[in-house]
Amino acid sequence: MDFSRPRLLVLASTFPRWKEDTEPRFVESLSFELADTFEVVVLVPHCLGSMQQETFTSKGRSIKVHRFRYFPAAMETLAYDGGMLSRVRSNPLRLLVLPFFLVAQAAAALRLHREFGFDAVHAHWIVPQGFVASLLRVLWRRFPPVLVTSHGGDLYALRGYFLESLKRWILARADGVTVVSNAMRDYCEKRRLARGKTIVQSMGVDLEAVFTPGDTESPRNGLIFVGRLVEKKGVEYLIEAMAILATDYSQTELTIVGDGPLREYLTNLANTHGVSDRVRFLGSVVNEDVPGYLRAAAIFVMPSVVAASGDQEGLGLVAVEAQGCGCAVVASDLPAVRDSVIDGQTGLMAKPADAADLADKIRALLDDDTLRQSLAESGRRHAIEKFDWSKVGSMYSRIIGELIAVAR
Repeated sequence: MDFSRPRLLVLASTFPRWKEDTEPRFVESLSFELADTFEVVVLVPHCLGSMQQETFTSKGRSIKVHRFRYFPAAMETLAYDGGMLSRVRSNPLRLLVLPFFLVAQAAAALRLHREFGFDAVHAHWIVPQGFVASLLRVLWRRFPPVLVTSHGGDLYALRGYFLESLKRWILARADGVTVVSNAMRDYCEKRRLARGKTIVQSMGVDLEAVFTPGDTESPRNGLIFVGRLVEKKGVEYLIEAMAILATDYSQTELTIVGDGPLREYLTNLANTHGVSDRVRFLGSVVNEDVPGYLRAAAIFVMPSVVAASGDQEGLGLVAVEAQGCGCAVVASDLPAVRDSVIDGQTGLMAKPADAADLADKIRALLDDDTLRQSLAESGRRHAIEKFDWSKVGSMYSRIIGELIAVAR
């Protein structure tokens, strides 16, 4: 490690566990961007089959990855495969493991700080990483300044007096707070969660080498959805929209990329509506294969809703990935989604949880090739201007650098 550069500890609970893992890679991608400025060490949970220490490299940059143990390997099931909230909802008994998780993460963070002497900590998600980092900041004055980044579910779905108070305590003690959309900032300010210090800075997308249109002469056909099959993604309304469109668009197919607890329900729903022959469930695919599926589709649909728990999109970055690959986008008109999809300019917005309106917006693009192409082109331009990783990484480097300067 080059000790002449500032050193950054990244805390997260979602991160690739091994090569060709299907876990979201945005924390990894941002860490590589930050590696242009900082020496980066990432601390994430261990799980069965993952290494405890390894070095990731990309484009001449490297980050050190440490995975902390918090239980016997076969029982380290609190993180990954849909995220911690989803894991707890699927089996509430996992909450019994949470205290061990928190203590192990805190102990590992302290051990690494003693070894590397970090200049700053970047904690992804308010709970549990933000809690651990803010607590250490309070208990040990020499602990470095903390930036907490919320991605959505940790802000929206953790509700009730105790959890709201906990979020307020954590964010008040963090040295900096970022959220990934304007809607999330408004939510924080309305509830006075971060006392006016919230900065909006999204995650990014590799729009130069990965999420690109590819061969623009290749034919594009059908609809595509990419994401976890969970309530807030609203896939049931997309299947119902397919049933509405079935008579007039008999050749149109829907490809669903992703898996989750609602897969069986959604498969049965497609059968019930008589569109099972027009809806393909591919399950989880490795991240490297996603752009190929997006390039083959004409329209990307993101039918997101607000779940009963309050959970909703923090940004909906998958819409940006689709725009990068040259898809026209139809998305639900949710506050956070408006940062990436501007109705009538970079895509079309449909009423959330309204299959009929969703079908109408899809129909408008199926019937008008010129509109579809225009929205696809303007969507990619907007994505490059706002969400390219090089720009996002520079902004996070500046934010973290300012925290370090103030602490000194």
